[in-house]
Amino acid sequence: MRTATTAAVAARPMSAEEKKVIFASSLGTVFEWYDFYLYGSLAAIIAKQFFSGLDEGSAFIFALLAFAAGFIVRPFGALVFGRLGDMIGRKYTFLVTILIMGLATFIVGILPNYATIGVAAPVILIALRMLQGLALGGEYGGAATYVAEHSPQGKRGAYTSWIQTTATLGLFLSLMVILGTRTLIGEAAFADWGWRVPFIVSILLLAVSVYIRLSMNESPAFTKMKAEGKTSKAPLSESFGQWKNLKIVILALIGLTAGQAVVWYSGQFYALFFLTQALKVDGATANIMVAISLIIGTPFFIVFGAWSDKIGRKPIIMAGCLLAVVTYFPVFTALTKAANPDLAAAQAANKVVVTANPAECSFQFNPTGTVKFTSSCDIAKQALAGRSVSYDNAVAPAGATASISVGATVIEGYTVKGATKEEAAAKKGAFDKALGDALKAAGYPAKADMAKFDKVMVVIILTYLVILVTMVYGPIAAMLVEMFPTRIRYTSMSLPYHIGNGWFGGLLPTTAFAIVAQTGNMYNGLWYPIIVAGMTFVVGMLFVKETKDVDIYAND
Repeated sequence: MRTATTAAVAARPMSAEEKKVIFASSLGTVFEWYDFYLYGSLAAIIAKQFFSGLDEGSAFIFALLAFAAGFIVRPFGALVFGRLGDMIGRKYTFLVTILIMGLATFIVGILPNYATIGVAAPVILIALRMLQGLALGGEYGGAATYVAEHSPQGKRGAYTSWIQTTATLGLFLSLMVILGTRTLIGEAAFADWGWRVPFIVSILLLAVSVYIRLSMNESPAFTKMKAEGKTSKAPLSESFGQWKNLKIVILALIGLTAGQAVVWYSGQFYALFFLTQALKVDGATANIMVAISLIIGTPFFIVFGAWSDKIGRKPIIMAGCLLAVVTYFPVFTALTKAANPDLAAAQAANKVVVTANPAECSFQFNPTGTVKFTSSCDIAKQALAGRSVSYDNAVAPAGATASISVGATVIEGYTVKGATKEEAAAKKGAFDKALGDALKAAGYPAKADMAKFDKVMVVIILTYLVILVTMVYGPIAAMLVEMFPTRIRYTSMSLPYHIGNGWFGGLLPTTAFAIVAQTGNMYNGLWYPIIVAGMTFVVGMLFVKETKDVDIYAND
């Protein structure tokens, strides 16, 4: 039960010193995200530097897997550092997380490559990447908890929403440093040694962040709890070994963070992938469009965070999930018409259909490009995938050779089973020419026509997707903090957040790409975020309680 003293502490206006602490906490988190994103932005170069003992396709996929390792270990970082944060305090724990993140990033910048030290290079790189993931797993929960516990009653949504902007700002900072370095020294020097500069420069950001965090005070809620002797001696077993807390952790994951994560990754990453891969927009234009939408949309993190203090966290998060479920298909269809109207017109006038015996069709996901397909079905589908052409599937009788219909034109497929290299090459040449001519005649463009590219409409659509991101993400830090008691808050909120964002969200691009590759329809990848967001909406509406009026100073 809330006491008069607790109510007075919680209700008082925030002091200038506390505002400075919250700003410093958010700034430190920006630096952590900067470190984390550097690797992903430079994955292609890192593949050549550290996985050069492999073929080019395999090297890139191993570089991406090393990047994914950072996502996979995030929940374990949440467990390790969440426990420390609940036992020894918020301040010192996330001082440790930034030291680990910063030093691991700096070491990547000076790490000898494969040509110098052989297999030790990729082994050390993956270990450093996992350390980064562990540190980030401890960082977010600490920052969100720390900021929330410094915020006055009725302002937690507004203040914690600043933490929610840090991932986007960290991504911007990393891209700016990379772009600046590339511009100054040139592309050749950057690929050779200049890629190390953004990693090495991070030591300066680390120094600033450590200085900032050393000057901060411990959270008042934790200080009060410690003075009363109510800190948890075993936060892991309390959080996950007692059903009354474990059920809230499960609800936080399924009814909040899973849906939030897929909406976040769809709006900020999958939209970019869709523009470049499906709609054939050049990378520079696509990046600029997404960057503009992020600049316009980012302030809405604060808008929805502050609004959640008035009307509640749950209605805004659930509305964001529901809008994603209802609008993703029409919005991405509209994006096609705005970014590549020739492609949209061709798809409407001349559908592409692959007619094949399902028994000879393999699983089409081939991220390294190293799998060799030999059946007529696989060859036909790979030919269309290589041209980023969306298609439907029809069933042919057993023994029939696959064919591709482009409108009224039918291109007979072929198989290379038992063929010599020369015969296979001749068949491929004839088939590719026939398919290329048919697609061209049907109006399918090789790439987006920038003269017809509707920049304004593309920015409007992308901004809408970012606003959905801000709806689900802006209020969620405050809500997660409010769902758990102070004594196990750091531990309990960190795990569902990082499973949701590290696993449900982090695996979205790969999962969506696999769905598109297998089904042939470029929109089908959207089923993954739609199903997950729909699950979160149903579970959240039925079982998750509103939290905005919760007294987070209570130590129950």
